[in-house]
Amino acid sequence: MCNELYKHRQWLWTFLDVQGIEPTNNTAERALRPAVIYRKLSFGRQSESGSRFIERMLTVSETCRLQKRSVYDYLTKAVTAHFSKQTPPSLLPNL
Repeated sequence: MCNELYKHRQWLWTFLDVQGIEPTNNTAERALRPAVIYRKLSFGRQSESGSRFIERMLTVSETCRLQKRSVYDYLTKAVTAHFSKQTPPSLLPNL
């Protein structure tokens, strides 16, 4: 274990050198919480394709929420792009 930590030592203390980097993964844990609760209450999906669909929809929903974007607008553009064989909209933030 010590060897593994030593190999990654340059990343372990990034939060000390870079302002805005948190020392914990609490933000990620909070972002995952709605998906975990959904899976618990719905007892999961019974098929692989159903599981992939839910994973993707939850990812889109949370990403749009964090970027203060409309999920409805994103999905409308994505479905329209799919059926018109266009490039789908990106979930990457506009930097």
